[in-house]
Amino acid sequence: MKLYLDNLSSINVISGYGEDHVMVGKERHEGNLLLSANRIVTGWAPEARGSLEGLRAEDLAEAAGLGAEILIVGTGKRQRFPQPTLLRPLIEARIGFEFMDFAAACRTYNILVGESRAVALALIYES
Repeated sequence: MKLYLDNLSSINVISGYGEDHVMVGKERHEGNLLLSANRIVTGWAPEARGSLEGLRAEDLAEAAGLGAEILIVGTGKRQRFPQPTLLRPLIEARIGFEFMDFAAACRTYNILVGESRAVALALIYES
């Protein structure tokens, strides 16, 4: 039996995170971020900087445009949920979604992207 080392260097994985940043590979990003295996969108959801209450349906529509089947949203130190009406773009695009605390969202994204799943990660930093 041959064992092969998975080579994740060609895809975006979370290598570390803190209260004010996330590391994608060796690159540090501060502020809200939208991430998929092969794309990084910085400055995502600018009205939601520091608060989930600023999240707009247009922000989730942009996330839906990444071609993911699953969107994981990290909402800061604790799990929070948006107004249900904001979820329409995801529902119409038939994209599954989950809102989690920041740490759980990063871990879950890494597992799913490592399995070659069509997943996207959206991070909203608290102020």
